[in-house]
Amino acid sequence: MSFTANFSHNVRPTDNWVKDLLKQANNDDVPIVAHASQDSLCVICKGARGLCGKTRCPIMVKLHYFNKSIPLMSNQDIAGMSPPSVFIGRIGYPNVYVGPLVPPVHEDTSIYDLPEQWFGKSIDEIVGFRSMLVRGKHRVNVTNVLGAGKILESTRELALADNSVDMELNLTKKPSGSFFLDDDVQPFGPSAPIRDMRVGNARYEQHIEKAYYDTDLKSTNAVLELYDRGVIVTKIQKAFSVGAFGLEKNRRLVPTRWSITAVDDILSKNLREQVKTFPEINEYRVYESMYLDNVFAILLIPDKYSYESMEAWYPGTVWNPAGKNVAIFSDWEGNNGRTTYASIGGCYYSARLATCELLIKERRQATVVVLREARSGYIMPIGVWQVRENVRNAMRQKPFKFKTLPEALQHISLRFEIPLSRWIRQSELLKRTLCQKKMSDFFS
Repeated sequence: MSFTANFSHNVRPTDNWVKDLLKQANNDDVPIVAHASQDSLCVICKGARGLCGKTRCPIMVKLHYFNKSIPLMSNQDIAGMSPPSVFIGRIGYPNVYVGPLVPPVHEDTSIYDLPEQWFGKSIDEIVGFRSMLVRGKHRVNVTNVLGAGKILESTRELALADNSVDMELNLTKKPSGSFFLDDDVQPFGPSAPIRDMRVGNARYEQHIEKAYYDTDLKSTNAVLELYDRGVIVTKIQKAFSVGAFGLEKNRRLVPTRWSITAVDDILSKNLREQVKTFPEINEYRVYESMYLDNVFAILLIPDKYSYESMEAWYPGTVWNPAGKNVAIFSDWEGNNGRTTYASIGGCYYSARLATCELLIKERRQATVVVLREARSGYIMPIGVWQVRENVRNAMRQKPFKFKTLPEALQHISLRFEIPLSRWIRQSELLKRTLCQKKMSDFFS
């Protein structure tokens, strides 16, 4: 095995413990690169000492599936059924890498990239799906949507497809795997530049196809129309990323990470404005969900629509790797919405979408507070879909109903390990609700 370790200056070559573990794959032709950041505990811990405080070592989980993906790196030609799946990178923007994701599997692979069907699956299953996807890379300028050539055209075909698509991917060299010794990098399979690719007969999702050919339809309107017609969010996000929507002269490629948040934002903004026209709920409600050691409580307060999302990260978790204490991050908006990007990132918008979906269904409005404890069992990031589907799951459950806010908060305090006072201190909307009286309170 040809192994290259890219470590920081303060990591000695003798700390290259991953190399010995990877030798178990017994393939001398596979180039593998390991990366470790300067402040990583992983090269000290070596997966055995539990220095990060997690219940399982994320590096060892990644390593297990990385070893399984090594056979994918033995050939420059990959044939299989794409879920369908595409990836638009953001590094080097506006000149980014685009291309398909293809597993060497000749059967229905739609589950490999369909987060709406992942809720309830283990983190091992999800890492397994992603590790088996070989990523082809082709550099394109994001503005060159129509004239970038065959590879981008074929990639777009995949993004518009409704089901798994048979394809062949020819690479300029054998795909190589990069193994990152950090827990803030999502798992992925090997990759290499594309020499050529052939896509079988792809059956387009009919509503997405119609929006694609309508070059007078603005991208925001396309997203909203597709959602109203029942197209699942993931499929809308893929098509959005390859520049399939919008006025013809304005179409652009959108990095995958950005397209996910953009679609969640567009949809939840639209739903929010509808919600604000409905009557208020008449009781306090608490909805609950727990998945992958993420504990959610969604509090609905009988008041005009406003929204807040709070996330508590335990020491050793993804966004609090070296902390001694629990770190809580939050962001909020009043009835008039917000004009800046939420500091807690895409999770803010995915949870907003899921909560608005329930209010639309009930034709009611409320003040919404989403509380999340990310505990030590959540060992690695797997995408904002987890938040959207966790909150959706909560909103499908029968809520706990209360007559007063203190009663609702007391119920939440029994579910969470973090003291209620800490949540209130962090929250803008809870403090307002607890401390401010409305005119109606004096006449009740």
